[in-house]
Amino acid sequence: MPTEKTLNELSYLIRGAAFKVHSHLGPGLLESVYEAALTYELQKSGLKIRTQAGIPMHYDSLRFDIGFRLDILVEERVIIEVKSVESLTDVHYKQLLTYLKLTEKKLGFLINFNVSSLENKVSLVRLANNL
Repeated sequence: MPTEKTLNELSYLIRGAAFKVHSHLGPGLLESVYEAALTYELQKSGLKIRTQAGIPMHYDSLRFDIGFRLDILVEERVIIEVKSVESLTDVHYKQLLTYLKLTEKKLGFLINFNVSSLENKVSLVRLANNL
């Protein structure tokens, strides 16, 4: 039986897949294109992936299925939000942090593929929730 990967090991595989997709496709495409390519690369690495996974919202004792959808969920542990925008804004960070809190996940990535390089720290961001 395979052992569960650590969050650092998952981070390494996610970053590697993101760099591979970006170097192959470059900037300027739709988010859905990058999401599909990134999903493919992660699955090639042997990771279990869910895309457009629904996120319920709980309020008081009620559960609401109101349409929150995260882009990619890796190994049921790491959320990836894929963007293709001029630049990431506060709302993008808040969206991922909200998804992390609602799902009680510890780690998420915000990746903006619409850049000349993923090397800068504002294009590929690792966000933690109570780590």
